[in-house]
Amino acid sequence: MDISLTQAILIGLITAFCYAGQLLGIYTNRSIIMSFLVGLVLGDIPTALTFGALAELAFMGFGVGAGGTVPPNQLGPGIVGTIMAITLKNQGVTPESALSLSFPFAVLFQLLTTAVYTAFSGTTETSKKLIAEGKYEKYKLVANATFIGFLVVGFIVGFASAVSLPALQAFVDILPQWLIKGFSVAGGLIPAIGFAMIMSVMLKKEYIPYVLLGYICVSYLALPTMATALVGAVFAIIMYNLNTKNVEVQASSASNVVVEEEDFSNGI
Repeated sequence: MDISLTQAILIGLITAFCYAGQLLGIYTNRSIIMSFLVGLVLGDIPTALTFGALAELAFMGFGVGAGGTVPPNQLGPGIVGTIMAITLKNQGVTPESALSLSFPFAVLFQLLTTAVYTAFSGTTETSKKLIAEGKYEKYKLVANATFIGFLVVGFIVGFASAVSLPALQAFVDILPQWLIKGFSVAGGLIPAIGFAMIMSVMLKKEYIPYVLLGYICVSYLALPTMATALVGAVFAIIMYNLNTKNVEVQASSASNVVVEEEDFSNGI
């Protein structure tokens, strides 16, 4: 599959919008959103959403950064990975293997993001000086310089990822099939690792029985996702009712407590 110039420009515009959107807090830099938009341009939404869902599961854990650690940028799987999953699937590249192949780009784009932030780190001081000097038109430009920089860098990344498809195809062609299958297996493990990472942060010992119940429902009872979710909803409602009843009992007990007032009439 080839990508036309028009499609490459559209992918560049999508990347610019999604990449800069993270500065606005609208979560456009999520893999599932970028994958859907790229799939819309390339005409293969099912493959795009399958890949985007895998990437989201992986980044559920990678997004939990401890301290000053910064996770890889989702621009890698969201744009480059989706392009590979759609355009190279006839060469044996599955969504799982595309996820593995896109992770180096995710790390690279995070370094690029850090470089952009560093390049525009002085805009705050410059903005203060322009306000003090009354140069408000220049202030507006400088104040939005970081956002404009993200738009420009995002477009370049998206456009370059699309037009470099022949290089990606040549790279995949020289890979042996056993290695591509290995990437596919590794890509299938990455979402599980991401899910395990977030569970290590959120899971408490009192919730372990529910985790085991979910595992039994999926692995042994072979229940579909919706049925497993409904089982979880039933236990969630039960626990909510129990906790509500306990709170009401505690409040009732507290209201029935009689506080004896001391008699200070004798001065003691």
